[in-house]
Amino acid sequence: MSTLDVTPAPRPPRNPFRGLSRRARIGIGAALTLVAAIIAFLVIFDWNWLRGPIGRYASAQLQREVAITGDLRVHPWSFSPKAEAFGVRIGQPAWAKSVDPQAGQMARVERIAVQIKILPLLRGQIVLPFLAIDRADVRLLRDKEGRANWTFGARKSDKPLKLPAVQRLVINEGRLRVDDRQHGALFVGTVNAQERAGDKGGRFVLEGKGDLNRSAFVAQVTGGPLLNISPSRPYPFDADIRAGSTRITAEGKVIKPFDLGRFETQLTVSGADLNRLHDLTGLTLPNTPPYKVSGHLVRKGDRYDFEKLSGRVGDSDLSGDLFVLTGRERPYLEADLRSRRLDFDDLGSLFGAAPATGRGETASAGQKVEAAQRDATQRLLPDATLQVDRIRAMDAKVSYRAETVNAPNLPLRKVSAEVVLEKGVLTVDPLALTFSRGDLKGKVRLDARPATPKTDIDVRLLNGRLEDFIPFKSDGKPAIEGAVMARAKLTGTGNSVHRAAASADGSVTLVAPHGQMRQAFAELLGVNASKGLLLLLSKSDKETPVRCAVADFDVRNGVMTTTALVADTGVVLAKGRGTVNLATERMDFRIEGDSKKPRLLRLFIPITIKGPIMAPKPGLDVSKTLGQGGVATALGSLINPLAALLPFVTTGEAKDADCAGLVSEARQQGAPVKVGQTTAAKVKK
Repeated sequence: MSTLDVTPAPRPPRNPFRGLSRRARIGIGAALTLVAAIIAFLVIFDWNWLRGPIGRYASAQLQREVAITGDLRVHPWSFSPKAEAFGVRIGQPAWAKSVDPQAGQMARVERIAVQIKILPLLRGQIVLPFLAIDRADVRLLRDKEGRANWTFGARKSDKPLKLPAVQRLVINEGRLRVDDRQHGALFVGTVNAQERAGDKGGRFVLEGKGDLNRSAFVAQVTGGPLLNISPSRPYPFDADIRAGSTRITAEGKVIKPFDLGRFETQLTVSGADLNRLHDLTGLTLPNTPPYKVSGHLVRKGDRYDFEKLSGRVGDSDLSGDLFVLTGRERPYLEADLRSRRLDFDDLGSLFGAAPATGRGETASAGQKVEAAQRDATQRLLPDATLQVDRIRAMDAKVSYRAETVNAPNLPLRKVSAEVVLEKGVLTVDPLALTFSRGDLKGKVRLDARPATPKTDIDVRLLNGRLEDFIPFKSDGKPAIEGAVMARAKLTGTGNSVHRAAASADGSVTLVAPHGQMRQAFAELLGVNASKGLLLLLSKSDKETPVRCAVADFDVRNGVMTTTALVADTGVVLAKGRGTVNLATERMDFRIEGDSKKPRLLRLFIPITIKGPIMAPKPGLDVSKTLGQGGVATALGSLINPLAALLPFVTTGEAKDADCAGLVSEARQQGAPVKVGQTTAAKVKK
């Protein structure tokens, strides 16, 4: 019996349209035809037809003229479509020509090419696999009121820049001009960016170079390869920026590429003068000697925190923390700073004075030239012009303290100050200087709002000692000892320390209510040549009490004129008069003394102190002596030779000064002294 091989016939393929109604089949066919038509349209479509509509839409959104003058090419057939635009032009806002008639266009770009990933876009993320900018010429402008041509609509110019994640960025032959008139900065230079091969698989490099306010500027920012960049992973970077003598190096990361409103970095800043950082940061910082500081910088939106700051400014160490707030009418800086050891001459730079330039001192080349000019002209008060526009452009609150002070010519131990800058008014209150014995306390107020700044100073010296400020010694012992108090209350106008002093009005009072001094020097106050010189030559350490000494000055238009100048000792009552001209920085004093005890011979010669404040010269007014001698000679030839001695004989009729009254008047002027302090000190034996 045979077996039959029976193979079933194959089934015909199922028609997907079977079961559909005729109307449904017509609809599907029409849709497929439409898709095919769209594809065919896109293939043959001339994208240049959209240049006009795109330009008009962009112009309306950016509120300035935007045009594509070259070809517009689109390559849509990919999950990462690409577009290229040639001859892109972006105009200036309407106000720009009134600020800079030569502003021209904001940007001219020969070619922009951009590619975007579709799938991340569906998740709300923008990732650009490729972005190229060829031969761009960009001109950025900000006026003094803060209007910037890179802001569009209501967006503020100082808001942090947020860029999408770019996996390959190329900038070829870019030219950039930044004219920031609000901060007084002008940069003209070139910008290039590209990937470079390296030992670690390549790196991204962004370079810029040119001139910043006529100083050479070079910047280089490097980072890891952009290929694997992700919006969810931090992007590491290094930066090296040099502008003239200023250098900034950074090693950090952008928390969310490329949201430049959030990053952190280890930062080191160095240069010849902190004030020059204004060109890079827009912050008003004081003049200083050469410096180098480091710290951890964190940016979160409008706030910058510079944490664990440490370094040196001149020959002083500096540490602390500070933060800066932007996004306000004026930037705001708040800092808590301290020095373990302050070199006192470094403080002079804050007021425009050059620091010391001797051996072992730190000063820039320019500051050394200024110091040489100061020494040659024997000027004390610095004449550097105050940059009032910068003071008006920032607010600040700074606390500073120095634990120890190096001041070779002063018994200074500590310094502290609380500084507040608000709406163009700078206040230092309190200002405190602690000496080995005594304190100088007070406040300073600088109003930079008027065209010519106004300065008010009110400082008091409490519980000081004469021997600390008059360090003259004889045989190892102080020539003068005792308490000293003082007050200076002055108001002046001018845009430098010298000009403010030259116009100052007010009063200066100094009181030494009691003490003692070597009798030899007391006798010389009355220029008792016979007694004073004899005591000096014999090296006598005999002392005499100082009942009181008062120097009171009325200050008008920069000239200090004595209203009282008295030194009452146990043996001599000395009185004087004179002036100190703060404009010319010269003094002119005349001191006359009278003995309290009978002297057979006493040469009555007033003492003069004249010359520059920095180098006054003591002398004798011999005209008084010649007058006495001339009259004596004439009388002696006519009457009696003994009569010639009369002008040189004193009966010692000088009376004690009214110390209580003088000190009381000083108190009315604000000198911090009590009337009871006029009790005479005991004479040392």
